[in-house]
Amino acid sequence: MRKISLILGAFLSLFIISCEGPEGPPGYDGYDGRDGQDGEDGVNILGTVIDIQGDFVADDYSIFYEFPQTVEVFESDVVLVYILWDQTEDGNGDPVDIWRLLPQTRLLDQGILQYNYDYTFFDVNIFLEADFDLGTLPAGDTDDQVFRIAVLPADLAQGSRLDRSNINAVMSLMGATELDVQKIALD
Repeated sequence: MRKISLILGAFLSLFIISCEGPEGPPGYDGYDGRDGQDGEDGVNILGTVIDIQGDFVADDYSIFYEFPQTVEVFESDVVLVYILWDQTEDGNGDPVDIWRLLPQTRLLDQGILQYNYDYTFFDVNIFLEADFDLGTLPAGDTDDQVFRIAVLPADLAQGSRLDRSNINAVMSLMGATELDVQKIALD
């Protein structure tokens, strides 16, 4: 008796689970708003990668970069800055850039030097901090420094397990290649 009730219960369960009721009425179509005006040509809201090259000058030892109007940065976006730390060669002898995410610290004979940055959705300020007189730095630490600025939209940055220290992973997530990088030399 127990086996029969167990088998009947199993069939009844399968019958109830596999049943579908009638399809409900279709929903209402949404309101179709007016077509908007075309956006301004060249405005980028998807994320941008920009290389800037400049010198840290003696007055404040900073490099200030204001985003152009063609790059729209929102308050919720993530702005990452990388320094071109070194170059090496691949197996074919072609140069390969080595980028490091800021802040970066160097231990020098004079003391500790740090490349750091802050940003708003209008600009990026890259600056030097040290526990010694920055006027004693050689030109190799201050002149012709190259930085890569990656503006990562909040939608991409949230919920991703992105290694932000890896510029290639960041650019891959944004769908950007080296050809997409804007290069700007600052005065």
